[in-house]
Amino acid sequence: MAPPRSFLWSRRIFLTLLTGFVLIPVYVMVSSSLKPLADVTGKFRWLPSGLTVRPYIDIWSTVPLAKYFVNSLIVAGAATIASVVIAVFAAYAVSRYDFRGKRVFTVTVLSTQMFPGILFLLPLFLIYVNIGNATGIALFGSRGGLILTYLTFSLPFSIWMLIGYFDSVPRDLDEAALVDGCGPFGALLRIVVPAAVPGIVAVAVYAFMTAWGEVLFASVMTNDTTRTLAVGLQGYSTLSDVYWNQIMAASLVVSVPVVAGFLLLQRYLVAGLTAGAVK
Repeated sequence: MAPPRSFLWSRRIFLTLLTGFVLIPVYVMVSSSLKPLADVTGKFRWLPSGLTVRPYIDIWSTVPLAKYFVNSLIVAGAATIASVVIAVFAAYAVSRYDFRGKRVFTVTVLSTQMFPGILFLLPLFLIYVNIGNATGIALFGSRGGLILTYLTFSLPFSIWMLIGYFDSVPRDLDEAALVDGCGPFGALLRIVVPAAVPGIVAVAVYAFMTAWGEVLFASVMTNDTTRTLAVGLQGYSTLSDVYWNQIMAASLVVSVPVVAGFLLLQRYLVAGLTAGAVK
């Protein structure tokens, strides 16, 4: 039975409004990034009077954007790899083995997501400073310290998500691998991990996006040498002027890796987010 025409028109109107709500800010950002600064700071025009690519050239010299880009890639990439590797082993152990404190561990991992990140800012800051004073290991103001910081809130979710996904992988595959001569480690790497690729990709995308766009901890835990993109964009605002066209251009450039990765891995991401919820 076909739906009524009123429903079809209501759906079309709603989807049109939703599309406009999403695309209008993107259009404003793109058009502003192609305008001279005088046109951006003046009265806004939907149709630009003149277009220029100069903001996309100036963004690399106004602030050291390339250095911030490298810092973000290193921090987000390392945090993603560490989160995925640790989460795979931890989730496999929880999913396949019974041990004392298993329920307490899983509840603790999930409960960490209830607290806002700002509660951990001051404790982590004091811990890093005290470790640096006691051992000479520079965690505060370093990439390594920022990577550890991002693991504190990406790793619990990664473990919890992979537990649900590993539970959906039949245990008969593990038993067949053990019969064929694989040990537990070999069964994990050769059988379970290939079967759980969508869930692992979903975890990797989540960890990377979390680290790539994080501002609060990056603004406190970094310095001029280790500053990331999310914080470095503030450099386009000076005491005398704000380079709005360059901010828009830099924001688009910064978004390219995340958008491209999401589009390439969308199929695995959707499968990973849904498969672990059904057992």
